[in-house]
Amino acid sequence: MTGQLAHAGNTITFGPFTLATKERLLLRQGAPVDLGTRAFDILAILVARANEIVSKKDLLAYVWPDVTVEEGSLRFHMANLRKALGDGRDGARYIATLTGRGYSFVAPVLISGSRREVHEDIATSYPNANLPTRLTRMVGRVDDTVSLSTKLTAMRFVTVVGTGGVGKTTVAVAVGHDLIESFSGAVHFVDLGALSDPSLVATTIASMLGLSLQSDDPAPALISYLADKRILLILDTCEHVIDAAADLASRIFAAAPQVHILTTSREPLHVEGEHVYKLAPLACAPDGLELTATVAQTFPATQLFVERAAASGARIDLDDADATVIAGICRKLDGVPLAIELAAGRVASYGLQKTAALLDERLTLLWPGQRTAPPRQKTLQATLDWSYGLLSEFERRLLRRLAVFVSHFSIEAALEVVTSATVDDAHVFAAIDSLIAKSMVATRPAGATMRYRLLDTTRAYALQRDVDDAELASLAARHATHYLRWLKETGAEWPTLSSATQRSLHLAGLANVRAALEWCFGPNGNTEVGIRLAAAAAPVFLSMSLLTECHRWTTQAVLALDDTTRGDARRCIFRQHWAYL
Repeated sequence: MTGQLAHAGNTITFGPFTLATKERLLLRQGAPVDLGTRAFDILAILVARANEIVSKKDLLAYVWPDVTVEEGSLRFHMANLRKALGDGRDGARYIATLTGRGYSFVAPVLISGSRREVHEDIATSYPNANLPTRLTRMVGRVDDTVSLSTKLTAMRFVTVVGTGGVGKTTVAVAVGHDLIESFSGAVHFVDLGALSDPSLVATTIASMLGLSLQSDDPAPALISYLADKRILLILDTCEHVIDAAADLASRIFAAAPQVHILTTSREPLHVEGEHVYKLAPLACAPDGLELTATVAQTFPATQLFVERAAASGARIDLDDADATVIAGICRKLDGVPLAIELAAGRVASYGLQKTAALLDERLTLLWPGQRTAPPRQKTLQATLDWSYGLLSEFERRLLRRLAVFVSHFSIEAALEVVTSATVDDAHVFAAIDSLIAKSMVATRPAGATMRYRLLDTTRAYALQRDVDDAELASLAARHATHYLRWLKETGAEWPTLSSATQRSLHLAGLANVRAALEWCFGPNGNTEVGIRLAAAAAPVFLSMSLLTECHRWTTQAVLALDDTTRGDARRCIFRQHWAYL
């Protein structure tokens, strides 16, 4: 059986894994995978005979050559192997079970020394293939890449959707490299980001394919050319020419059955055949976790920050205190890779603590990124300018209004706060749907309801846009009044909330209460509403053991009381104030 391991001594790669058979080592993104001896032997023979059926008899003879064992032992070690590989998770597929016949390794494999030959074939047979170089190390996106590769192979037409800077292009390029052998090198990358005229979409794709089409409407000729071709077409950055890109992609999908299409956009194309893959931000260490440097480095957002800071020349000897600061930075940036990279690049100049402080002061939107980045991604400002420019005037107006909310908010809160005589419920519903589709508003289920929020970078950007002072004051007053009513409705519930899960549904509302109190007692605020809000918030602060905060706001309210203030509010404020003292 050993003679059947034709690749023994070679390095074999598949998905995020590298298998060094001679060293008996399995790596995932460079990190060793804990794999038992029997599981390793099973993997070695299956990979060596990839896409072949290996019978249970052959596996038992190879893994246990001098021992008679039951098939139960094989099933046990096979289960451990699949668990270590993440087989079946997020669409990843490595080992197929063929009932009554055996097992087969079904993922594409690459033997050491063959990649150069593959690229030479590409250069010869597909001179117009233009796939950009993939990142040397891609943090936190391996599972996304494997899942997307599997989905694209099966479904043919996938759109990667996500907010600006989340890494859609990076993942699309990685998918192209993973599938380059499956398409014999016929992988074509078309960057639509530089286009300003939607009518040029078909012409640009044709040009990338090496076609010269002399026609006012090149689409029919392009589709005819692709009809019998097996290629992977990657259309990157579709959102600003979305109607033209969607129309052409759907026509190619219908007329060219061997063409696979991968598009990236900040909103879905919404056409027949499309399957949407939402690319989430990188996972961050949650707030409130007792964080150590070791635990922090298990989160991809922290890993990316540390790597990019080191690449920019900063020296970070990551200890527990630094890990806490970095985790806070990554959370504030919502795990968006571009934002994390830009912030990490400042550590060499400002140090870690000052970088965190600058983030709190919102001085980050113009921090420069890599010189080779597209103009729309050189700064966060440029990325957000790009997204903001694609919105309708009403959507921009609504986004500026939604920036009054801190953290998550309900649709009921949005309707009550942002509507006015000129903005009705129907328009708000439609615009919020559009902002969600365009990745400008994030969503999160909370029990049976949905919660909405602006990412911190998006909110900071929206707050910088010009808003009429009178409109801003009216908006802030409605926001404060809404949360005053919310406190009155939920105040009795707070002392009964015994679990963190129960309380988490209320904490976003409490963050908005704090913001409303800041405005009420600020230079242009409404102290009368502030007094009533402080009175309603005091029992909640006390039930949450937020004694210092309770003292702060009741003191502010006491100082603001005058003869015209309602007696009930005065008595409540004094009662809570003295209860604290």
